[in-house]
Amino acid sequence: QVRFVESGGGLVQPGGSLSLSCAASGFEFYSRSMDWYHQAPGKDRDLVARIVPGGDRAWYENSVKGRFTISRDDSKRMLYLQMNSLKPEDTGAYYCNAVLPAGQDYPWGQGTQVTVTS
Repeated sequence: QVRFVESGGGLVQPGGSLSLSCAASGFEFYSRSMDWYHQAPGKDRDLVARIVPGGDRAWYENSVKGRFTISRDDSKRMLYLQMNSLKPEDTGAYYCNAVLPAGQDYPWGQGTQVTVTS
């Protein structure tokens, strides 16, 4: 079945960096655009970055543009998020998922927690 396992979160000071990873299985990873989502404490899950199949194009939400970089390794079925210049508002759980047609969805993984604090 479809499964996402996120890792790499942790506690970091403002201005620091973290590198998140997502191991995907159970579907044709190479054929799907992939997303990273951020869920701040007490708030909804928001899309922050997307990468197309093959990895040659990406989209970023304005608040992370220039600080985060999404990438993928289709041979390993892995999705990555390099997070630089972290801010306290980046705190929260980060999840990956695939982009699917309307009305379809894959189950969410457990996410990985990022805490940015001095």
